Amino acid sequence: MHLPHPLYGLYERRLAASLPADGRPRHIGVILDGNRRWARTLGETASTGHRRGADKIADLLTWSEEVGVEVVTLWMLSTDNLSRSAEELTELLAIICDAVADLAATRRWRIQVMGALELLPEDAAAALRGAQERTADVEGLHVNVAVGYGGRREIADAVRSLLREHAGNGTTLEELAEGFDVEHIAEHLYTKGQPDPDLVIRTSGEQRLGGFLLWQSAHSEFYFCEAYWPAFRRVDFLRALRSYAARERRLGR
Repeated sequence: MHLPHPLYGLYERRLAASLPADGRPRHIGVILDGNRRWARTLGETASTGHRRGADKIADLLTWSEEVGVEVVTLWMLSTDNLSRSAEELTELLAIICDAVADLAATRRWRIQVMGALELLPEDAAAALRGAQERTADVEGLHVNVAVGYGGRREIADAVRSLLREHAGNGTTLEELAEGFDVEHIAEHLYTKGQPDPDLVIRTSGEQRLGGFLLWQSAHSEFYFCEAYWPAFRRVDFLRALRSYAARERRLGR
């Protein structure tokens, strides 16, 4: 629905006012999808779409702050995306690194990089780690930047870390198996210590997770938005929150 100004602003304000204070998510995961398709609709290059998508991130984080969200996880590059052409991947990584550096430079948000950074070129991995280090003391909104991320790989990395930890402590496989619990995996995920996502938003009309936060999203609510990521608006964000607030979250009970 596209409303003319000033009716659009009025609708947006009423939508924001209608959100219950006790029905807002602590952690939101966002699959930033549709940059290239948005660019194609305008006859632009893929890099233009990626840059416009990167420019949208600060808006999302501001909207999240306004409603009291504590953690936002942004899926910016998947392990599958690493198979794209070398030319596109090089340009995309440069855009991502610039975007993350800009977020860090604001000193508003605490950046945490998550993913298989060892699969990235060393300069890109170093740039992302640097942004994380520069915001380690920031107490604002916690922003997970998922780059080179895949949900299956995260679980495999968690299991690998768990096995190494117990091997270092002298625990036998039999002893580990005897006391093994789901929390052992959770304690070794990239997001350890954080609340699981209450709401996962995917833009561009695709209705699948594609491997995003596979473990953590077991009880998440999902919201699929038709807008391509560069065209995602505050009203789209508020609609996602309204949909979330209207659901009865039984969490299996």
